Amino acid sequence: MAQQTLQPPAVTAVLRARPRRQALRKITVTSVITWAAAACFALVLVALVTSVVIESFATQWRGGWWPGGFTGSWYGQAWRGGVSQALTATFQVAVVVVLIALVIGVPAGYALARRSFPGKSAVMLFLLLPVMLPPLTYAVQLSALIYRIGLGGTLTGVIIANLVPIVPLVVLVTVPFVERIAPETESAARVFGAGTFRLFLHVLVPLLRPGIAAAAILAMVRVLGAFELTFFISGPQSQTLVVALYGAASNPAGAAPPLIAAMSVFYMATAVVLLLIGLRFVSPADAVSTGRR
Repeated sequence: MAQQTLQPPAVTAVLRARPRRQALRKITVTSVITWAAAACFALVLVALVTSVVIESFATQWRGGWWPGGFTGSWYGQAWRGGVSQALTATFQVAVVVVLIALVIGVPAGYALARRSFPGKSAVMLFLLLPVMLPPLTYAVQLSALIYRIGLGGTLTGVIIANLVPIVPLVVLVTVPFVERIAPETESAARVFGAGTFRLFLHVLVPLLRPGIAAAAILAMVRVLGAFELTFFISGPQSQTLVVALYGAASNPAGAAPPLIAAMSVFYMATAVVLLLIGLRFVSPADAVSTGRR
């Protein structure tokens, strides 16, 4: 039998304390500030969401720390008051806009990444404008144009308006992912007889899947929060949930705060569900790491 080496108690204590000292050395002022800021942000976010949820169940709230009673009737009232219709319109607009933006934006992003032509920088700058500028700067003119062609107040008009900033967003997200793909990969596929359509569908799309998923998630989030464009163009049958929420909050008759809170919970739940569906198909860490290669 091999003899075990016995260490003095002092040596054992030093060896046990060494990992603790190494862990303490890794703690820096920057890490402490970062974690403290993250904890404060998380605390404020949880407090805001909790207060909205509690208020959505309150019978009355007279300014104290806790409501006088609880009821779930506000959710039924909100659902019957237009949330169901607005939620349906939100899903329709979001899905159609994202699909059309991907069909147009991914090939356009590939073309911009692979082709060099005069005025390419101007095209990239032109694509940046709808993404960077506040939607209110062009919402009025765009709504006037859509009403002039007879699509004002319709779901089609809302979809067209939301495509204006979403398509450039998808293009700009796709470009760096295409640039990370080696051109030799496409050359090898062409050598084996792949045409343009088969090359794009069977070679590039699988390689661009993280970028496509990331663009879809960003586009979905942008559509859910698109207020100005939808507000100026939508009608009673085509307003999304964010517009319906604004209408209830700005109601001159004075909508009950718990009713507005219940609509807010519906809106937050919709955003979370769509985000979880998107994250089911892509991991943000994988998308970022792929984009940096």
